[in-house]
Amino acid sequence: MIRQSETETGSFVNGGAAKAVAVFGAGGHTGRFVIAELKRRGVASVAVVRNKAKLAQESVFGPEIDLREAAIDDTASLNAAFADMAAVINCAGPFLDTAAPVAEATIRAGAHYLDVTAEQPSAMATFEVFDEAARAAGVLVLPAMGFYGGLGDLLVSAVIGDWTDVDDIRIGIALDSWHPTRGTRITGERNTAQRLVVSDGQLVPLTPAADDLTLDFPEPFGRQGVVALPFSEIPVIMRHLRPKELHSFLNRTALSDVRAEDTPTPKAADRSGRSPQQFAIDVVIRKDEEIRRITATGRDIYAFSAPLICEAAVRLLDGRKRGCGAQAPGAVFEAGDFLRALSTQVPDFQITRN
Repeated sequence: MIRQSETETGSFVNGGAAKAVAVFGAGGHTGRFVIAELKRRGVASVAVVRNKAKLAQESVFGPEIDLREAAIDDTASLNAAFADMAAVINCAGPFLDTAAPVAEATIRAGAHYLDVTAEQPSAMATFEVFDEAARAAGVLVLPAMGFYGGLGDLLVSAVIGDWTDVDDIRIGIALDSWHPTRGTRITGERNTAQRLVVSDGQLVPLTPAADDLTLDFPEPFGRQGVVALPFSEIPVIMRHLRPKELHSFLNRTALSDVRAEDTPTPKAADRSGRSPQQFAIDVVIRKDEEIRRITATGRDIYAFSAPLICEAAVRLLDGRKRGCGAQAPGAVFEAGDFLRALSTQVPDFQITRN
């Protein structure tokens, strides 16, 4: 078992050797937030980038961060970058291209793998392809451990409680704006697969819904026009739960922003680098006539993915997890405790149960 050391660096120890967390795609928008979050938590990290010289010249990271260079089409470079790592966090999209080579190299290194994909096909392929290998290596593979995917699954897992089967799960996502990163733009162009939802207990292609759908969110959102737009939360939830119906929706304001070619990239609003963007995720679960509801609110979906995935990585490293293989976070962690920990550590992040 990997356990946290009591050293000043906060690095982790396994068999007496210090271990760190590698961040693949550390030079990207989300990757830089992840490196900063690991540093805040006192976890030793390694920034894995495509161009080491460029990042070093730009002084993106402090001198205490080890820089390594690797590319998805260079197996030897991935093996070298992940050597002696306890976990690898993949922040480099499109994950349809990066997840498989990075996960494969991570498992070879005997480390846990996590990524922040919002792409349904990528999450599904990672579950299917790497479960057996991860179990044989005694490690965990957690795709979609970000705002899209992991957060929704944790909210569902926290509120579902003692229900072993449910009739319907509805996830509503509202953003007051969505300024996409360059990576989001590229992923949108790359990911052309049919989106999936769950109907009658089965994954099925999304069919066009009514144009006048609305959902109620907490302030400052209120009632919002929404569209059916499932992300990676669908396959992640289905990895360990079996609802009869599972659907997710995004508000039209966010969709208009991300589809507009002239919407700018995120801009920092404070020294942490977070943008002013606000979000809400509202989860409603129904069984017969009984309804359970949980809502999360916070700021900046890209920045928020950093404490979310870092909390998961730390829990993997210090043994606060269940099992091995390719899993959903709700099956691996105690979801309520996980969310409470985030609410005490992340500014502006709140959980409300109704």
